[in-house]
Amino acid sequence: MLPGQFVVPPAPVGPGCRPSGHPAGDGGPEAAETAVTHFGDDVPSPGAAMARDRPCCQRAASPSGKPVSERAAGQGRRVIPSSKTETHRSLVTQRHTDLWARHPCSTSGTAPAPGARGKGRAAAEPDGAVASAGDAAAARAMWEPRGAALRAAAAALLLGAGACYCLWRLAAAGGRRGRRAAAARGPPADSSPPVSTHTMDVDVLQKLIHLLQATDDPLIQEQALITLSNSAAFSVNQDIIRNLDGLSVIGEMLSNCTPKVKEKALNALNNLSMNIKNQEEIQVFTAQVCRTVESAPLNSDVQLAGLRLLTNMSVTSDYHQKMINSIPCFFHLLSEGTERTQIHVLKVLVNLSANPAMTRHLLRAQVPSMVLLFDNYINRDILVRALAFAANLKKNMNDEEGTIIEEYSEDSIFFTLCRDSAPFAQRLASLLHHPDTEVKEQVVRILMQ
Repeated sequence: MLPGQFVVPPAPVGPGCRPSGHPAGDGGPEAAETAVTHFGDDVPSPGAAMARDRPCCQRAASPSGKPVSERAAGQGRRVIPSSKTETHRSLVTQRHTDLWARHPCSTSGTAPAPGARGKGRAAAEPDGAVASAGDAAAARAMWEPRGAALRAAAAALLLGAGACYCLWRLAAAGGRRGRRAAAARGPPADSSPPVSTHTMDVDVLQKLIHLLQATDDPLIQEQALITLSNSAAFSVNQDIIRNLDGLSVIGEMLSNCTPKVKEKALNALNNLSMNIKNQEEIQVFTAQVCRTVESAPLNSDVQLAGLRLLTNMSVTSDYHQKMINSIPCFFHLLSEGTERTQIHVLKVLVNLSANPAMTRHLLRAQVPSMVLLFDNYINRDILVRALAFAANLKKNMNDEEGTIIEEYSEDSIFFTLCRDSAPFAQRLASLLHHPDTEVKEQVVRILMQ
């Protein structure tokens, strides 16, 4: 980790821990929140928290992804007993049977038994072009049940995976109640810390990845990505998905022309990027993610999902070089975006500014309007990050020898923030009276450089 970075705690949020996304006082890389999406809602999911071992917090969200609530993750969850798993499987089988019986293409009213596919249909298979309207009707009657079977199987798999996730949440809630009761009773004579594993069945994860490869249906792709993203909120599943080559399969979805699918792919990679080994594979998509951020509509969910992933990928300096060409785009979003977009862009810029090797690239950017961000009326989350960005650059400039002033234009960040700019100095003096302690700390940090 570089000097002057925001520290992302590896442990889950709890008493005494800093919430995810809240910058520390010294100014440096930070990460987004963990995305956990519920089936059946219609809100976009936020991104994932950067933590090497497990997520530091979770934000509940729905398939389109807007945050619903935030809760601690990784604490007190229990292993799901196998009996519950078996019960869940039988329920999914019954649900599949009911879905089949209600499907308009079903003629028998019940799901076909395994191996019985195709029985009871006309013996003749279509050989070539349909010769008449009657032949066309016969062909439709023959092939539509097959498509219905595929859709029903995909629905059963996704419902099963979603039900597994619901069981995890119930087990976690039970674990918290059990810990509170145990704390009231006092420790037993021979106590050992509970084992917490949140592993989705490897076979289920493999089927989801294969389903993602096999289908062209954007609705199925979206739901499969949501399920994989939810499972990636747990560190054990992050390793499993990587070992199943799921990272490359999810990465291929970034080329999908459906915005919702692309957004869910970015969210899944975001959660998976909490794992350092996963980052080594995800980094091959960094340039493509930068292009996606640049080409996406301003303030769109796809753009925000891409910025969240870049935030996690920029916590260490390993992949900063891959983002250099997108620096002008980041400053454009900072000038034109909404407050939400500005916060996500500043997270990336603060992470980049903590790396001395990126200083000159950042100082060359031409953003004369950036000085307007240093105002008492600016959103506190934007102001703190803008000040941390300026403080990092000032520190790097002082540590660097032989600065050539001629290489920077008068509209550059260098002249705006680092060349004894009178407007900037006046705004800093005004911010010394800001009510927020962290704002004042960052101002003092700049003035002391």
